[in-house]
Amino acid sequence: MKILCLDRPLPGATLEKVLPHLQDEVRHVWQAYKNGIVREIYTRQDRLGVAIIFECASIVEAKDTFADLPLVRAGLIEIDTIPLGPFLPWEMLFESAAT
Repeated sequence: MKILCLDRPLPGATLEKVLPHLQDEVRHVWQAYKNGIVREIYTRQDRLGVAIIFECASIVEAKDTFADLPLVRAGLIEIDTIPLGPFLPWEMLFESAAT
């Protein structure tokens, strides 16, 4: 299952509080990448943060992976998880050809 994961800073999360955890955070995400959980990662352009595509068996597995991240453990961010599936409206392109 593909899962879009978006970080959300919690109240009181400042750059000064985040910086001490950042290197460990990147190491954890790198390990998840090597383990095949993180498939894609992007820097957000609207604000500081990341958007990550996970490949997990379930939302629970994704949330368990994120629960171990240093910034989550420090209470500085939360993660929104959005399950993704195939874009089925493509089939509308072929309906008129079949009739």
